[in-house]
Amino acid sequence: MPINFGIIGTNWITHSFVKCAQATSKWNLAAVYSRKHETAQEFAAQYEGQKIALYTSIDDLSKDTNISTVYIASPNILHYEQAKTMLLAGKNVILEKPSCSTVEELDDLFKTAKAKGVILIEAFRHIQEANFKIFKSEISKLGPIYGASITFAQYSSRYEQVLAGQKPNIFNLEMGGGALVDLGVYCVSAAIDLFGAPSDSVYYPVKIATGCDGAGKLILTYPTFTVYLCHSKIYNSDAVSEVYGEKGTLIVPTITDVEKVTLWDPKTKTRKELAGPKEPADLNLKEEAAEFARVIEERDTKALERYETLSRDILKVLYKARHDNGFVFPGGK
Repeated sequence: MPINFGIIGTNWITHSFVKCAQATSKWNLAAVYSRKHETAQEFAAQYEGQKIALYTSIDDLSKDTNISTVYIASPNILHYEQAKTMLLAGKNVILEKPSCSTVEELDDLFKTAKAKGVILIEAFRHIQEANFKIFKSEISKLGPIYGASITFAQYSSRYEQVLAGQKPNIFNLEMGGGALVDLGVYCVSAAIDLFGAPSDSVYYPVKIATGCDGAGKLILTYPTFTVYLCHSKIYNSDAVSEVYGEKGTLIVPTITDVEKVTLWDPKTKTRKELAGPKEPADLNLKEEAAEFARVIEERDTKALERYETLSRDILKVLYKARHDNGFVFPGGK
């Protein structure tokens, strides 16, 4: 039987998750929450033929016994309270990145999930991609690692609002915004999934008119090498992401939606393509949705422990980078 799930957040990423989740045949959209009934109704109308309950109250959604899991993709600053409500109600939670503002909040959510016998997973779609996993598996063949660089820089149309004197949510610290937590988190999560938690990190941000970071460079330090991360929502970059080793260099053109995984051999000066088939662009969350369904159905504790550690290590880096540079969310978070 498909997993009946509800959603909080009615933006494009939610539509993408719903489409990809239902394409796996493992999920069924059963409830939609929005502050406005019209918005919930408009969202649900795009899934004709499905019986979908509409809610304008988080508490009412939490009491819906027809749903076992809730996908949360609301503004970042709301994640903790909304996830806590759902976990206390005995619902599994899939929480879009970034999970919370502080490690203490995240620890509390995991503690609550375990006490209630439910599952909490943070959604990092790119690390579930088949070609990203190939990229990761090939690193062991490079011998000693000398370093890595990971880039994700895309110009945001909402930056035009900032230039016009406005403060959209994604560039608003009051809503938990900023380039680091929106796009930089992809670079941080990729690095930590590939290499583990760093021993230290230093962030060099570009501060914009709203008071948050519009771009930045983050240096992660490991015992024998460093990793250079570049992210931006105020300029674009076509730079590839690479891992440099004694026996070669691994190259991906993008750190998400990976189409190619190329191995450059220093001895032969040749390149070998390692990537396999890739999901279509409109189904780029399908692998993630399938893995989350598997973990929930199998209650895979080993995978859950790995994902929990990954989420905690990522948040530690994000928190340090923000607070080292004065990017503080409401309540000092």
